[in-house]
Amino acid sequence: MKSSHPVQIWSAVPTPLTPEFRVDEISVEKMVHAAIADGMHGLFLAGTCGEGPWLPNRERQRLVKAAVRAAGGRLKIAAQVSDNSVPRILDNVKDVADAGADYGIVASPAAFLNATPQRIAALFTEAVQASPLPMGVYDLGRHRPVVIPESELKKIYLLPNVHFVKDSSGAPERRAIALAARTEKPALRLFNGDEFRCLEYLQAGYDSCMFGGAVAVGPQLKQLTALFAAGRVAEAQTVESEMRRVLYGIYGGESIACWLTGLKHYLVERGLFGTAASFLEYPLTPECRSFIESYVAGGTPPPKLKAPTNGK
Repeated sequence: MKSSHPVQIWSAVPTPLTPEFRVDEISVEKMVHAAIADGMHGLFLAGTCGEGPWLPNRERQRLVKAAVRAAGGRLKIAAQVSDNSVPRILDNVKDVADAGADYGIVASPAAFLNATPQRIAALFTEAVQASPLPMGVYDLGRHRPVVIPESELKKIYLLPNVHFVKDSSGAPERRAIALAARTEKPALRLFNGDEFRCLEYLQAGYDSCMFGGAVAVGPQLKQLTALFAAGRVAEAQTVESEMRRVLYGIYGGESIACWLTGLKHYLVERGLFGTAASFLEYPLTPECRSFIESYVAGGTPPPKLKAPTNGK
């Protein structure tokens, strides 16, 4: 099953912070300009990688305003608006809409009392229907304590105001539901949120990928999707293997020991972020630091493959 949509590559970006944990607007501008240069079509702000659940509302609004200003209409801006009740979600939507965002994105809250399947489904349905912004649904599956019931997932995806899905569930059954919804609603865009399984989801029929590590492997991701669209799957697999090598190196190995701190340190080394400050305080191991500094200095470049020509 192949998507009929033109490929759009989005990055779920980390948030640059000052040592005082305020949004660093100068670094936001640099990050946005780098994303445009890397061929991104959109940015997802204040998601899990963007530390949205930990940012004060005023800082999220500053983040969105700074990104919108830097983008100047050259790419789309989406912001996470997740919360524990419909009124709070709608307040968040208003904030990011006032700041200039093109989309809101809603995920399951980290905590939600009396979390019956009916109440979880109603949280998404009512928020999406009342939102003044077009919406995306961020499905983390069982990676979160509060899970959108599979029995309700397709109904939520089919809501008229749901424009796209970011699927980070890693669950084949939830992927099948998303694909079934897209069959009934062809305009629905499906993005894979698992940076280590991009090609697998493209082959299943997803439109593209939207994940945090795209700030480090944007050119490779663009090359991978172009090769896949041209039917050059073996070469796309080679590029994906290189992407994994780079991401594991930045994240601190397959245990993901350094994760967000490693990603922010990479951006510091590139001159895009001023600090690697993070609410989550992952460590930066010597191995991770060494890999990042070597990679940024040009230690092991990605493979150079001939660009697709005329679909071949």
